[in-house]
Amino acid sequence: MTAIDATAQDARGDDAAFRAEAGSLYVVATPIGNLRDVTLRALDILRTADIVAAEDTRVTAHLLARYAIAARPRALHRHNEARESVALVAALGEGRSVALVTDAGTPGVSDPGARLVRAARDAGHRVVPIPGASALTAAVSAAGLVAERFAFIGFLPSQAKVRRECLATIGTWPVALVFYEAPHRIAATIAELAGTLDARRTMTVAREITKSFETIVTMPLADAGAWLAGDANRTRGELVLIVDAPLPSRDESVSADALRVLARLLDELPPTRAARVAADLTGAARDLLYARALELAAKRK
Repeated sequence: MTAIDATAQDARGDDAAFRAEAGSLYVVATPIGNLRDVTLRALDILRTADIVAAEDTRVTAHLLARYAIAARPRALHRHNEARESVALVAALGEGRSVALVTDAGTPGVSDPGARLVRAARDAGHRVVPIPGASALTAAVSAAGLVAERFAFIGFLPSQAKVRRECLATIGTWPVALVFYEAPHRIAATIAELAGTLDARRTMTVAREITKSFETIVTMPLADAGAWLAGDANRTRGELVLIVDAPLPSRDESVSADALRVLARLLDELPPTRAARVAADLTGAARDLLYARALELAAKRK
């Protein structure tokens, strides 16, 4: 079915299901927590694909059972992806369809799958993305970033020297930085971020997104370590860290009128929103206003 056909179908209100087509690889996004976040199209493909290749067959089997899908998933993970990619491309060549899933979110985004996608594409097979839940976009959407752009870093390197070199390079980029992190490394990573980057920058911590204990909090990077240490539960689950763009140099100024507007708005709004509204009302640069908003908010504590 082409994009034009699908659009026409939607316009008619037709509920006809999609079917996996022979010789096609489908890269299927699955829920990152709440199982109701799966898309109807993803379910169509999982029901009709000849092979479901999964990072962890037990996790995927739970999702399939929840929606009464009889497929038995086949393992494709970091340790066997090279070997399995050869076998799955061969299956595509025989006219079989393959649905690729990871434990949560989108395959190939800090998860296995990219090698299989390259192999299938290089062999001339159709690769079809089936978009859906993403911890990256969910966290960014709820962060209220001042930055107009962000860079997805994923997991930082595990080697200390390489990690420091990476942070030294990306720390100067004029964008928000988005990281994934595991529970056992989260405290050390936050400490390193605060020690390497400007600690006045704002950090958003998003954990267990869409799950029962979802937590999304924003604070100065300097305060993140103390916040994390305040409750052992805050180190549990899947975590996304977002460090907003660097603050402007201290020698850049904001007019007295703009500061008065900002100060009044801070009586009613958090710093991010106050800076946005003040920028709209006064024409002052939003990043400058945000820096001043953080300073004013800190003095009021």
